[in-house]
Amino acid sequence: MRTIIVAVAILSFSFSVSAQNTPNEDQLGAWYMYFFNASLGESQFGIQGDYQFRFWNIGNDLEQILLRTGLTFRPKNANVLFTLGYGNITTGVFGESTATTSESRIYQEALLPQKIGSRFLLTHRFRYEQRWVEGQDFRTRYRYNIFVNILLNKTRLEKNTVYLALYNEIFINGQRSIGNGQQVQFFDRNRTYLGLGLGLRNNLRLQAGWMKQTTVNWSKGQTQLSLHHSF
Repeated sequence: MRTIIVAVAILSFSFSVSAQNTPNEDQLGAWYMYFFNASLGESQFGIQGDYQFRFWNIGNDLEQILLRTGLTFRPKNANVLFTLGYGNITTGVFGESTATTSESRIYQEALLPQKIGSRFLLTHRFRYEQRWVEGQDFRTRYRYNIFVNILLNKTRLEKNTVYLALYNEIFINGQRSIGNGQQVQFFDRNRTYLGLGLGLRNNLRLQAGWMKQTTVNWSKGQTQLSLHHSF
């Protein structure tokens, strides 16, 4: 009888921990983000990066802090931008726990912009990541994102331009086994976003929108507020 009671207690505790660590799919989260890019003089090189503060709720239950910066290169006579970068990520768990895990990430990406007519701006982004996640084996991941900006009142992204911003991104894991008997699916997640943007200056834009993130285990809505800055 004692063995049964202990077993029930352990199972109850495990279920409680699992429930606390599983996001509430009905709770709206919030991401606050700053993106920047700059050319290095008249050269073909530049820098870009993003700093993101992500929360499971509106702002006190940490999901992630993501700090990412990269060196860019734009080949002559080619409409593409290459980046080699590094990211440092701190990830929290859903609920009252303050436990976090850390990750270092190196990534390579290619950006291919495309204009359709005078008001549709598309960008294809291909990204390959090498990930060192605390408590896991070395991992890789493949990502593809298509961004679409639809200019509503002008034909250029500049001051006072109002535009719709949309994107969809899919993530694919490079490995299923991640160490210590842990397994993941090849499909990692998908993100779909719809927002509205405003050009504050010729080189500074503000966007506000909503993003639906879907993983194998859960699907959750996130509000997003972002600044996009070019130097």
